[in-house]
Amino acid sequence: MTEFKDRLNEALDMRNMTAAELSRLSGVNEGAISQYRKGSYKANQQSLEKIAKALNVSIPWLMGADVKSDVITIPNHANIFPIETKKIPLLGKIAAGQPVMAEECFDSYVQCGNFIKADFCLRVQGDSMINARIYDGDIVFIHQQPEVENGEIAAVAIDDAVTLKRVYISDSFVELRAENPRYKPMVFDNSNCLSFRILGKAIAFQGDIN
Repeated sequence: MTEFKDRLNEALDMRNMTAAELSRLSGVNEGAISQYRKGSYKANQQSLEKIAKALNVSIPWLMGADVKSDVITIPNHANIFPIETKKIPLLGKIAAGQPVMAEECFDSYVQCGNFIKADFCLRVQGDSMINARIYDGDIVFIHQQPEVENGEIAAVAIDDAVTLKRVYISDSFVELRAENPRYKPMVFDNSNCLSFRILGKAIAFQGDIN
């Protein structure tokens, strides 16, 4: 069985990382890391977890077990950062086109970066927002709020239907504009809309690269 010090040095070589860089990323004292590399003593469980996370390897592999390293072979460049993720509830579909009946049932969760400050997300149906780079099937992340600035993209509930559009509000009517010239603006007032409610502001989207 390979020793801890050998696996630690191997991982540092694979990541092209110095002991000082590992110390900065893991929060483990650089002097302790140097002792680990020499084999003077082994890390405790807390330090092992921090080092393994910083090196992107599994703890069993780092301890010398004959298992896959799980090393993520990403070049160690200053402009490449690991992404910490969280789960956001996916509540259903939203129309990028004509409004569709609201589907408020819970579907599942979607993983996204911690930097996305969303309360829920919806799957886009239609092509009315393609000039905003939001396509059919994309996931749109929504920050729940009752108001948005004119021109912002929002999830909007119109009577029993929901849609995703740029919102423009005046004293007497609400205009929803698409990001596709095939679709005319939709104008709602008391004569054609019983209830209008902004569900939240669209703050990010997630889709496939074609």
